[in-house]
Amino acid sequence: MSMPKFFEIMQNETPGVTKGFFDMAGAIQKEGGLDEKTFQLIYIAIKAAGGSDGLGSVIAHTAMAKAAGATREEIRGAILVSLMTDGLTGVASCLEAALDAYDKA
Repeated sequence: MSMPKFFEIMQNETPGVTKGFFDMAGAIQKEGGLDEKTFQLIYIAIKAAGGSDGLGSVIAHTAMAKAAGATREEIRGAILVSLMTDGLTGVASCLEAALDAYDKA
């Protein structure tokens, strides 16, 4: 999986900020009390709630979730949770792309 373009730009322009961001993300994953699969499923659900604004993250983290042992059904379920929090936005924007990403990962 390649890094999104904005991460490349951020790394080139502000390497310290980029390092700080990834250090923080790593600390949250390490010290957050969640196993990797659960962390990725929660992340997908939160980003799906943002609809198309979260689509790139949903696609990227779907592959990470699959690598951590998540099933296709769990990916689908994480996105469907956004129905309860934000209506159809996440499902309409992210479900098809996430399941496609899962199948290709």
